[in-house]
Amino acid sequence: ESYKLLKQQLAVYYKIAEEGGWSTLPAKAKQLKKGNSLPAVVDLKKRLQLTGDMAGSDTTHLMNDEVAAGIRSFQSRHGYTPTGTITDDLIKDMNVPVEKRLQQILLNMGRMQWMIQEPKGQMIVVNIPEFILHVKEGKNKVFDMDVVVGKEGHNTMMFSGNLTQVVFSPYWNVPANIVEKEILPAIEKDPDYLEKQEMEIVKSEDSLPVIRQLPGEKNALGKVKFLFPNSFDIYFHDTPSKSLFKNDKRAYSHGCIRLSDPAKMANYLLRDNGQWDPAKIDEAMNSGKEKYVKLPKAVPVLITYYTAWVGDDGLLHFADDIYDHDKNLAKKMFTPSQ
Repeated sequence: ESYKLLKQQLAVYYKIAEEGGWSTLPAKAKQLKKGNSLPAVVDLKKRLQLTGDMAGSDTTHLMNDEVAAGIRSFQSRHGYTPTGTITDDLIKDMNVPVEKRLQQILLNMGRMQWMIQEPKGQMIVVNIPEFILHVKEGKNKVFDMDVVVGKEGHNTMMFSGNLTQVVFSPYWNVPANIVEKEILPAIEKDPDYLEKQEMEIVKSEDSLPVIRQLPGEKNALGKVKFLFPNSFDIYFHDTPSKSLFKNDKRAYSHGCIRLSDPAKMANYLLRDNGQWDPAKIDEAMNSGKEKYVKLPKAVPVLITYYTAWVGDDGLLHFADDIYDHDKNLAKKMFTPSQ
């Protein structure tokens, strides 16, 4: 289904390419303000009309309401908050040549062909470049949630797993590489660092201290984590750094996936468990005592990496290739044009 929808879009973009693509927008974002009138607006309108973001064939020089609506449509298809205001980043996205977009569609069609088949029934899907988690039951969407994923060098991998456990008020067992690269230098600068961060040394292993952070307000995993065993040691968790969710592009973490509303996820996963009503969940999240709760039935989790897909809205969406997976694949699939 996803493949078929993307294939239809391939035909649309192929036709645009055959007809000469779109011209580069020369304007700076600050010139393209609502109410301004300048020749570059004509290019902007034609650009939005080509990809179906703006209806009609208005080619006047005026930045009007229609063009603002077109910008909003383009923004929501490219992972921005739809404000209707042009930014330099947006111009950069509009100036990606149609040939590049065609390649992007083809690469993602390829991915869809070899990606694990989506399980039937209930599942959780995270599309990394989209920074969104989707909860589905069969064909029905239950809810979407914003997430923060791993930054470059701490890539969140593509794989599938089964979510089996919810852990309230978790300890954070600090990975050895973080102990070595971040915590030991911090202790050297400030001998009270561990105490201030509510961390403790559990033991020593290979001359490196094994450190964990106690449950509580400072804990890097927040108040709850969700485990789906996998060889990459990736899981979902809460975070005390809520401000990152205000950004449209959210690749910041050490590779795990931070949820914007973990209490909602806990309530959803435990909804059939009579012992766990919202008050009980809230209490466990704030108790400061680690508690594991096994789910009666595992929920499949699919971590994907699509930079082009057709959304539930029926529109073609593009996302940034945050880990250069497209770039590396393109080198193998496409010969550079002379």
